[in-house]
Amino acid sequence: MFHVKHSPHILLINPWIADFAAYNFWIKPLGLLHIASLLRQNGFRITLIDCLDFQTKTNEYGAGKFYKTKIKKPLPIRSIPRHYGLYGLPEGMLFEKFSRIAKPDAICITSGMTYWYPGLFKAIEMVKHFFKRVPVIVGGIYATLCYEHAVRYSGADYVIPGRGESELPKLISELTGFQFQTPNSQLRTGDSYPAFDLYPYLKYAAIMTSRGCPFHCTYCASDFLSPGFSRKRTFEVVEEINQSIIRYDINNIAFYDDALLVEPETHIVPILKELIRREIQCNFHTPNGLHARQIDRELATLLFRAGFKTIRLGLETSDEGIQIETGGKVDNSKFREAIENLKRVGYLGETIGVYILSGMPGQRVEEVEESIAFVKDTGAKPILTEYSPIPHTPLFEKAKTMSQFDLENEPLFHNNSILPCQWEEFTLGDYKRLKDGL
Repeated sequence: MFHVKHSPHILLINPWIADFAAYNFWIKPLGLLHIASLLRQNGFRITLIDCLDFQTKTNEYGAGKFYKTKIKKPLPIRSIPRHYGLYGLPEGMLFEKFSRIAKPDAICITSGMTYWYPGLFKAIEMVKHFFKRVPVIVGGIYATLCYEHAVRYSGADYVIPGRGESELPKLISELTGFQFQTPNSQLRTGDSYPAFDLYPYLKYAAIMTSRGCPFHCTYCASDFLSPGFSRKRTFEVVEEINQSIIRYDINNIAFYDDALLVEPETHIVPILKELIRREIQCNFHTPNGLHARQIDRELATLLFRAGFKTIRLGLETSDEGIQIETGGKVDNSKFREAIENLKRVGYLGETIGVYILSGMPGQRVEEVEESIAFVKDTGAKPILTEYSPIPHTPLFEKAKTMSQFDLENEPLFHNNSILPCQWEEFTLGDYKRLKDGL
C-alpha cells in the first residue's frame, strides 16, 4: 500500500437506516470496505463515515441496538401507525465529522434495503450541502434493484448498479484524473481484505467466503445482485479470519454468505477443520441463515468445535409444496435431521433460531401457524420474519398483483413492517398475534 503526495481523496459513506424498526445483527458495509481497500491499493486517500456505527446497547457478542432519531414519516407511509426513524449517528455528529476532514474529490455512498432509501437521500442531501460541487456516486443494493428510481430521485450525480468493479474505477479515474495502477481486467473488490482498520473501534468483523448462490429461491434477489457462484480458497478464508482477530483484537465474526454450507466437503468442512487445527479462538455467527439440508453429524460437530455460537437456519415454511415452489432448498425430513444433529453435539434447542417467512403473496395464516408448530416440535426456536417484495425476483411479479400497495413505483412499500401482501386470509392483526405468541 502506498500514498501518492497529491493522490485524490475519496469519502466513503454508509448511510442511515430509515425504518420503523432496526437492530444491528453484525451489520457492516462489507462491499464498501472492499472498495476502500481497492482504492487504497491504487494510491487513493480514503475516509470512511459509517452512519450505522453508533449503538446504544450491545450484547456479549457485539450485536445490539442502534441509536434512533424519530423523524417524520414519508408521505406514502404516513398512515402507518408506528414511529419512524433514522438509525445510527445523530445528524449533528455527521456534520461534525464532515468538518474534521479534508474536502473530498469524490464521494461514494452505498445503499441497503430498497425501502431504507430515505436515509440514503438524507445523506446525499447533507454531503451536497456541505461539500459543494463534489461528485456523489451511489451504488449498493437499492441502487441495483431500483436503478431507475435512484437515478430519478436520489439526487446523486452517478448511480452504479451491480458490483461496479469495472465501472467505479473508470468513473473515479475520469472524475479525478488519477489512473488506477491495477488494470480494469484484474480489479476485483473481493481480492483484498476489507478495510476494517478505518473504524476507530471495532467490536466485530464480517466475512464473505463466497459470492452469489447456486439456489434460485423465488423470494430472493441473490441471482440478480451477484450473478454466478464463486468461492475463496480454504487458506484464504482462514487467513482472513486469523488476521482480523489478531489485527483488530476482536472475538466475533459474522459470515455473510448466502450459501455457506453448499458442497460442504469442498468448502466449509476444510475451513472448519483448519480453524480447529490452528486453534483459532473466535465466536462465529450466521445471521443470513444456513442450509439445513447439509448439516449432518460431522458438520454439526465441526461447527460446534470451531466456535459457531449463533446458529440460524432458513426453513421459511414447513409446507412441502411451497418449499418446492419457492426453490426446494430444504425439506422437512432433512430439517429434522439437522436439528437433531445440532442438539446431539451440544447446541441447546432454544439457541437454534429458525427463520419462518410470513406474509408471502397468497399465504394463509394457518400455514405459518403450522410452520411455527413444526419448528417448536423439533425443539428449535422459530423466528418470524416478514416477507419483503424484492424487485427482479419471480415472487415480486406475483406480489404486485396481490398487494394493495404500488410496489412497482414506490420502494417504501417493500417494507416488510407494513406486511405488503396482507389480505383477508393473513392480516396485520394475524401477524401480530403470531409474533406475540412466540
